[in-house]
Amino acid sequence: MESKNPVFSRSRQSAGWAGPAPSPDLLQNMYDAPSYAPPARPAYRTMTLDDVVVRGFLTLGTLVAAAAASWILGVPPGVAIGAAIVALVLGLIASFTQSTNPALILGYALFEGVFLGTVSALFEGMISGIVFQAVLGTAFAFGAVLTVYALRVVRVTPKLVKYGLAAVMAVVGLLLVNFVVGFFVPGGLGLRTDSPLGWGVSIVMILIGCFFLLLDFDSIEQGVRQGAPDKFAWQCAFGLTLSLVWIYLEVLRFISYFTDSD
Repeated sequence: MESKNPVFSRSRQSAGWAGPAPSPDLLQNMYDAPSYAPPARPAYRTMTLDDVVVRGFLTLGTLVAAAAASWILGVPPGVAIGAAIVALVLGLIASFTQSTNPALILGYALFEGVFLGTVSALFEGMISGIVFQAVLGTAFAFGAVLTVYALRVVRVTPKLVKYGLAAVMAVVGLLLVNFVVGFFVPGGLGLRTDSPLGWGVSIVMILIGCFFLLLDFDSIEQGVRQGAPDKFAWQCAFGLTLSLVWIYLEVLRFISYFTDSD
């Protein structure tokens, strides 16, 4: 029976309810119903660590295969320099556009491998066994940085990235000045000579390569955690390859300072 009390009548009207009281079953169903809609699944497959590993092996495999072919076939230094220029252009495009195009990244690995194969053969011709030592040194640097990152000994923070990139720009700027001065003064500023100053610069360059590896590991972890598209694994593989090439060349130079070439 509807109450004639005007207080109850007005309270029902203000609440927007004019029908009969809900049944216990209806109340139970309303209580059991979810209060939010389930999140929509992304329209793409997200990246996993396995994706990075597979694409990393493909990229590094292409580079190593090209380097081995260049070494065995005896590619002339002039051709190797041309390949290095092409690799530089492709690498800049992939870096600044954050490209995930497999053809672009594998193309970089191919031309970079041709250059590395010729350079490695030249160093090996002067100093027997130096290439093997440089490869071991690069592998050790990779394992050490990976361990440091996994154990959170060094954390990638905005402040670390800021100061690290500032140091990189400063060192690269000095090397450019050294290169220009080298046209007028033999050895330039002495930054890349067999001297205590040159040894120190090589150590700094190796540490910069390790810094880039640290950023690569952080980028991979963040990509997997935030559900980046699986194609982003190509950019991660490119970053790792770039950092390893940097470290390898610097380790090769550093070892040459302390190895008798006779």
